[in-house]
Amino acid sequence: MTVPTRTPRERLLDAAGELFYLEGVHIGVDAVCTAAGVSKKSMYQLFRSKDALIADSLTRVGVEFLAALAPSGNDERSPRERILHLFERQDQMSNLKTFRGCPFVNTATELKQPDHPGSVVARAFKQQMTDFFHTETIAAGIPDPDKLASELTMVFDGASAWAVVRAQPLRGAGVAMASALLSASGLGTSVLHQG
Repeated sequence: MTVPTRTPRERLLDAAGELFYLEGVHIGVDAVCTAAGVSKKSMYQLFRSKDALIADSLTRVGVEFLAALAPSGNDERSPRERILHLFERQDQMSNLKTFRGCPFVNTATELKQPDHPGSVVARAFKQQMTDFFHTETIAAGIPDPDKLASELTMVFDGASAWAVVRAQPLRGAGVAMASALLSASGLGTSVLHQG
């Protein structure tokens, strides 16, 4: 069985996604091209600018990142358990030597330009996470799902930043904070899915 050869575009997206996450989006195009084994000329034929490469590679990373966090679609657990699943997965990720926090927060923070294509992509993916929390809190019958969904996103981002700044795994800290927030909002361990 032959392994399909990745196209130059795919190699650039993979290399950019990895380097931008590990080193930051300000890493040079030359480094990305070298890692991808693609010429700079070819890169600019495939992507109109480095900004476009940042946005497209973050889109690719974003899909994988959210998929790694999310519970499965046919998950029968309660909303509380489904929400905490994200924090448990974040906790596991924080044990990896390559963990650099949330790729969306990292990109938006580095770029510092809300209208940059990379910032727009980052914001859209963070909104997807907040929307997941919102859907689950509505399913649980929480009175103010907007507020709780935003707070859960802040806990996630804060936990990521803490792990990166401290250069150590979360060891359950994010899970505990999210759990306390859910309990304080009325979504305790005895609350069952209202289907």
